[in-house]
Amino acid sequence: MRSILAATAALAALAMAAPAVADHHMENTAMKTALAASLRADDAVRDQYRHPAETLEFFQVKPGMTVVDVVPGSGWYTRVLAPYLGKDGKYIGLNPDVAHSNSTRTAENWAGLAKSFPNDLAGWGLAGTNAVGLNSDEVTEAMHGTVDRVLIFREMHNLHRFGFLHYELATMHNLLKDDGMLGIVQHRAKAWAPASYTDGSRGYLRQKDVIGLVEAHGFELVGTSEINANAKDPADHPRGVWEMPPSWGSKRPELKDLGESDRMTLLFRKRK
Repeated sequence: MRSILAATAALAALAMAAPAVADHHMENTAMKTALAASLRADDAVRDQYRHPAETLEFFQVKPGMTVVDVVPGSGWYTRVLAPYLGKDGKYIGLNPDVAHSNSTRTAENWAGLAKSFPNDLAGWGLAGTNAVGLNSDEVTEAMHGTVDRVLIFREMHNLHRFGFLHYELATMHNLLKDDGMLGIVQHRAKAWAPASYTDGSRGYLRQKDVIGLVEAHGFELVGTSEINANAKDPADHPRGVWEMPPSWGSKRPELKDLGESDRMTLLFRKRK
């Protein structure tokens, strides 16, 4: 009798576990499909440095979620996230409220995303998907508490140096659900780098500074990852991160084959 009961319990446990296994399989399939899409033909060469599948898994991003991508820029992650989130998910490309910028040029470049983003999406082969763009001054109170994840890819230095960071972190906090999380990938300066090098103007920030700034705005650190680390990057370039590939701005031959910058990968949870 005991053996029958034990077998029955084991079968029940397997049955209960099956949906989770199925869900993980579906997520893997969705990610593989998104990464293999023809619209990423020119992007895929950077996967070996940016590790999109591993990064999004660390950030616990799943199909069907509502995800904010801060400063989508040229759309490298848009072309992964919008297809991966699927028809039941929502992708929001979010640029800062340019009223807070200390740079006229940046304000001009980042303004009016709601108007320009549909054309970008069409150009990227994503017209008709559940994706929108807006600036954070267009975020309404009805949107507060509706977002599962906010993601910032290699833009913390710009938010910091152009005067946006305080206001935008507050907006992100408002947008996230009570169990929502903030994921950050950022060019990483050496821990001993001076403040004069880590003000954002060279693209590199110290990891402890990023953690401190984010935690001061109502978030708690969940975990860190070395997924996007690159020990070959000395992170001390006179002209900053843009000397590293893919920009390779200075054309210094010793940097050509080093890969991309050393990067921190951080995950935070919204504090209530």
